[in-house]
Amino acid sequence: MPKFDYSLNYADLDLRAHPELYRVGVGEQGVLLVQPYKGELLPHWRFATPDAARESSDTIFAMFLAYLKDGDFVGADMARKFLQMGFTRSRRYANHRGGRKYDGPVPDDRKGQSGAHGRAELPRQPEDPVKAESARIFKAKWEEAEANAEYARMKKEHKKTYG
Repeated sequence: MPKFDYSLNYADLDLRAHPELYRVGVGEQGVLLVQPYKGELLPHWRFATPDAARESSDTIFAMFLAYLKDGDFVGADMARKFLQMGFTRSRRYANHRGGRKYDGPVPDDRKGQSGAHGRAELPRQPEDPVKAESARIFKAKWEEAEANAEYARMKKEHKKTYG
């Protein structure tokens, strides 16, 4: 699978106008880079409490469906990534008070990319049940998005057409 292209100048790039430049990548790659979707989705992304997670995931999932209805695969995939990120960040905070999972800074050549990059994982704390519930809420919406037949069709078509 082609990796997400971190070399593009996302600050000045509108991927709604240029969907051919978008690569799905792995997991949440590019979730906080791709415009105009970051600007549309980020204001709705909240996971501090189950109520906030429920409202956030419902709103983002509705946006996911709207992007699909508009034939906007990039928008739908970005909404899916925000749902996934709601799950992963909630889980991180459920396991690590303060949200820091790894020890030490990210090496300069790996900033903006996911993963540990050779850093040690900090010890897990007793699970925070509030953040764990937020994670369950986001996971259910993320799985619903992943299982959407129209999304799967559009994803396959996008990869076939653009790589």
